[in-house]
Amino acid sequence: MSEDPSKVVRIGLLGRGTVGGAFADLLAARAGAVEAATGRRPEISGVLTREGGDFDAILERSDVIVELMGGTDPARGHVLDALRAKRPVVTANKQLLAKHGDELFDVAREAGVQLRFEAAVAGVIPIVRTIQESFGVTEIAKVFGIVNGTTNFILTEMAASGAPFEEVLARAQELGYAEADPTDDVNGADAAAKMAILARLAFHTPVTLDGVSYEGIERVKPDDIAYAKELGLSLKLLGVAERREGGISVRVFPCFLSPGHPLAPVEGPFNAVMVEAPDITEVTMSGPGAGGVQTASAVLGDLVSILNGDAPVHETREELPIVSDVVSSFYLHLEVADRPGVLAQVAKVLGDKEVSVKSVVQQGVGEDARLVMVVHECLESRFAEALEAIDALDVLRAPPRAIRVIEEEFV
Repeated sequence: MSEDPSKVVRIGLLGRGTVGGAFADLLAARAGAVEAATGRRPEISGVLTREGGDFDAILERSDVIVELMGGTDPARGHVLDALRAKRPVVTANKQLLAKHGDELFDVAREAGVQLRFEAAVAGVIPIVRTIQESFGVTEIAKVFGIVNGTTNFILTEMAASGAPFEEVLARAQELGYAEADPTDDVNGADAAAKMAILARLAFHTPVTLDGVSYEGIERVKPDDIAYAKELGLSLKLLGVAERREGGISVRVFPCFLSPGHPLAPVEGPFNAVMVEAPDITEVTMSGPGAGGVQTASAVLGDLVSILNGDAPVHETREELPIVSDVVSSFYLHLEVADRPGVLAQVAKVLGDKEVSVKSVVQQGVGEDARLVMVVHECLESRFAEALEAIDALDVLRAPPRAIRVIEEEFV
């Protein structure tokens, strides 16, 4: 008996790299399960790659477009054309959404079709669907977490082995946890794009990559992690989006976490995201953060959601200002000359900038002499001024290193 054509849903696949290939294989393997869940059987009707394929022809014979090309050009044009042709779109393209989200969501609403993007953030963790649907009318106060598996693997391995950043990065590349060009992962740009998306969804306000301040893990040294281990702390690259003083703050930064923090035990290439709101207290979700099969699984989940019916397209409700200066506590590592009065000079600079010291340890002698401090919460701008003034002191043997500290615990 021939298959009922009315039950077939034709999928136009844009991109067949690691994720695209994994999606094609997964779709073939799970087509029966998709049909059982939705009443529609998916089939790939055309594939566009760098080597070949005609987008217009693929669009014409497709019911749904799945964009897994990456980058913003030509992906942006193809996605816009698909939406305007009233084709629902599934994408895993975080850069596209972080840079052009307003335009894409507006066109999707005008066309009356869905734009799904679960795979763009945090791998298989269903954080996009949770924020959009489960918490759609909840006033979220904060979304934060570990949203880059590459950096979490590197920091975990540095803590376990004591090896330097460059050595562990090479190992991550060998294992496939880091790209041949890992720049966007290790400098925080990848996590920043994901946090722009999460902030937009959580606060219903326009957020682009330009509104996210970020820093990476390239300057983290083994002795920073050794110090953390002495105090039972763990080092993570965190993305934080939160309401602050009538606006929002969206940032990515390495920080030390107390052992009682729910994100402290998240190790290896795993992601974890927390949502805080007065109505729900806090919810934490974790899972694999990257990989072709994991990302493909999230894409397939979005396809099933489309086939099962309408879901809301993100819509801006208010325009909140970006708050750039917030309070933080910091760890400060200084390689200093081994002579009297050094601590007094550093303490005077901090005091002049109204930065108070919580604890200080003097370690080593001679060429190994250093000061390790933790300062109380203060405005980040004030601490930055203090750091600049300390860097100008002639008692330093190397630029100062600072890492944020979050002492918050959850019980």
